[in-house]
Amino acid sequence: MKYLPLLFAALMRKKTRTLLTLLSVAAAFALFGMLDAVRVAFNAPQSVIGIDRLITSSRLSLIQPLPYADLARIQSTPGVEAVTYASWFGGIYQDPKNFFPNFPVEPESYLDMYPELVLPQAQRQAFLKTRTAAIVGEALADLHGWKVGDKIPLRPTIYPHRDGGEVWTFDLVGIFKAAQPELRGSEKQLLFHHTAFDEGRDIGQGTVGWYIVRVEDASKADQVAQAIDRQFANSAFETRTQSEREFQLSFAKQIGDIGLIVTAIMAAVFFTLVLLTGNTMAQSIRERIPELAVLKTLGFTNRAVLLLVMAEALVLLLLGGLIGLALATLALPVIGEASSGQLDVAMRPESWVLGIGLMSTIGILVGLPPALKAMRLGIVDALAGR
Repeated sequence: MKYLPLLFAALMRKKTRTLLTLLSVAAAFALFGMLDAVRVAFNAPQSVIGIDRLITSSRLSLIQPLPYADLARIQSTPGVEAVTYASWFGGIYQDPKNFFPNFPVEPESYLDMYPELVLPQAQRQAFLKTRTAAIVGEALADLHGWKVGDKIPLRPTIYPHRDGGEVWTFDLVGIFKAAQPELRGSEKQLLFHHTAFDEGRDIGQGTVGWYIVRVEDASKADQVAQAIDRQFANSAFETRTQSEREFQLSFAKQIGDIGLIVTAIMAAVFFTLVLLTGNTMAQSIRERIPELAVLKTLGFTNRAVLLLVMAEALVLLLLGGLIGLALATLALPVIGEASSGQLDVAMRPESWVLGIGLMSTIGILVGLPPALKAMRLGIVDALAGR
């Protein structure tokens, strides 16, 4: 503790340089925090809810539909308890920035398949009986200010209406909630009747995007998945049956390998950060060689000088890094709202632990060379300017 005044005096010796370095470190770790939150969200363990559900989609591509005729064959597979289906609609509400997931589904079997989507009984019955009905999650309704009784127009990006209309209009008859707080992301979607969708579109009639399968025994899900896929092997519509989590991640992987993208960006950022902070520390020590010689003259040991310089680098990285992670924590909810919930991720404890580990590692990496130079400094040569 008695060396703290010396430490902060060294950092404040060039206030502008220290401030700019701190801002650079903070910016790097703010970016790290946001990207690592995305990585953790993708790699997080699957919720207990849904472990008995599988998704059967085309083996060729997510955008390749499957025929209705597959439904009966999947239902007859040993180990299958229930089956429903859905498709990707891709409608846009008012403006592309308002995009949110919207799916045509088979109403009754879909709601039975997803009991975690809690819908009042009266609204459920209205959804089942109204052909033009739609239901939305509470988070999505709050975001757009929707209430039961509103009409929601969606502009199609894939399926134009066969009557030539520019929008598909749905009657909002229900607002569902997630059964658990960690499932609140499921409230950011709109569901409507697959039958009305199939009758209204002018392409792809008689097909669905994917089937959702509930298995009787979750421990035998792999065997059931293989049995389903064997039925369609070497057919015109080969299938791939996988867990819900794998299916959801496959959407994100359409833009590339998320893990590789995040790793490449962060490697570039931290490489630049090492060069920047390393240069700052080296320049700071060069400017203070006579001062370090004076410290040794006053009785500071080589070890004390080494630790003092190392502490300077660590404080610089830790202070800037913690500011950056705090900024990322504050920014992620704002980004989630601005993206209509499409990037609804949050900083997790593991991101903080990894971030602090990186701060310490980089601090040691950039602080060690100048610290060793300061430790080996000869008093006479330093004072003589040699």
